Amino acid sequence: MRREASIWRRFDFILFGTTLLVIIYGILMIHSATLDAIDPDLINRVERQIEYAVVGIITVFALTALDYRLLGALHQWIYLFVLIFLGMVTFFGLVGAAGAQRWLDVGIPIQPSEISKVLLVIALGQHLSNQYEKFDRLSTVLKSLLYVGVPALFVFLQPSLGVTIVILTTWAVMAWGAGLRVKHIALFAVIILLALPVLWVNMEPYQQQRIVNFVNPEADPDGQYNINQALISIGSGGMLGEGYAQGTQTQLRFLRVRHTDFIFSVIAHELGFVGAVAALGLIGVILWRIFRVARLAADPFGSLLCYGVANLIFFQTFVSVGMNLNMLPVTGLTLPFISSGGSSLLTLLFGIGLVESVAVRRRALP
Repeated sequence: MRREASIWRRFDFILFGTTLLVIIYGILMIHSATLDAIDPDLINRVERQIEYAVVGIITVFALTALDYRLLGALHQWIYLFVLIFLGMVTFFGLVGAAGAQRWLDVGIPIQPSEISKVLLVIALGQHLSNQYEKFDRLSTVLKSLLYVGVPALFVFLQPSLGVTIVILTTWAVMAWGAGLRVKHIALFAVIILLALPVLWVNMEPYQQQRIVNFVNPEADPDGQYNINQALISIGSGGMLGEGYAQGTQTQLRFLRVRHTDFIFSVIAHELGFVGAVAALGLIGVILWRIFRVARLAADPFGSLLCYGVANLIFFQTFVSVGMNLNMLPVTGLTLPFISSGGSSLLTLLFGIGLVESVAVRRRALP
C-alpha cells in the first residue's frame, strides 16, 4: 500500500493538468466551429468529443497504474495485433470521403490507423531497446525500419498518407534516441529521394492534387478555396480576434472543415494571435513535461516511449499549423487534443498514459 502511494506521488500533475486544459480549449473551439449546424454529424461533435475525452482520461489513470514494462514484455503480441487490426480494415472497413477505407464500426466508429500509431510506439520502443547495443550496425537499423515499414504500408494503402508519414517520423525520432548514426541518416536521405517517384505513382489522385495545388495554386483555384479561406481567417483575426463564436468566417460558413483540419484558423480568427499562441504554448508545455520524463526514465525503453509520444504530438502540431498557414500541403492531420476526432483524442491520451506510467516509475530527481 505504501509503495502504491509513493508511486502516485510521482504522478506528473502539470502534464495531466495542461493536457486537460488543451482538451477543454478544443471542446470550446469545436462548439464554436459547429454552432447552429444543421448537419447531424456536426451537431453531435461536442458531445462526442466529451465522451471520448472521458474515456481517454480513464485510460490515462489505468495506464499509469500499469507498469509500462509489462506492455514492453508483450510487444510481439502488440505488434501482431496492429497488423491484424490494420488488415481488418481491408475486409471490414467503412468507406469514407474520397473512397478512403480507414474506419471500423465496433459500436462506435474507430480509425485503426490512429490507434496503431501509439501501439507501434510500444512495440518499436521495446524492439529498439532489445537492439540498443547493436544500433551502430546498418543491418540492425534496416530491420527496425522494416519493422515499422509493414504496418506503414497497410496504412498507406487505405490510403492515409498523413498517418503513414507520422509513423515513419516516429521511427526516425525513436531510432535517433536509440543511437542512430549520422552516416545512416545520410543514407536514408538518399533512399527517400530515390523512392519519391515510386511514392508519387502510387498515391491517390486527390493526394497528388493536394501537392500540385500547394506547389502551383493557380493550377486549380477551386481546390485552393479552403486554404484561401483559412488564410483570410487567420489574417482577419489580428491580435485579439473577432470574439469567441463571433467570427464571420466561421459563423457564416466560409471556412470549411473548420472543426478538424482548419480548427487552428478558427482559433486565430476568433481569439487572434494571443489565442493561437496560447494554444501552441499549452502544447509546448506538454512536450516539455514529456521530455522531462524521458530524461528521468528508469530505462531506455521508458525514454523511447516518451520520445515516440512526443513526436506524435509535435509532428501533428507542426503539420496542422503548417497547412493552415499554407506552408505545407493539406494532409488531414488533426491539431492534437483540439481538433474534433475521437480516435485521435483517444490515441493521444493513451500516449499521455504511457508517459505517466514512465513518470511514476522514474529515477530519483538528480
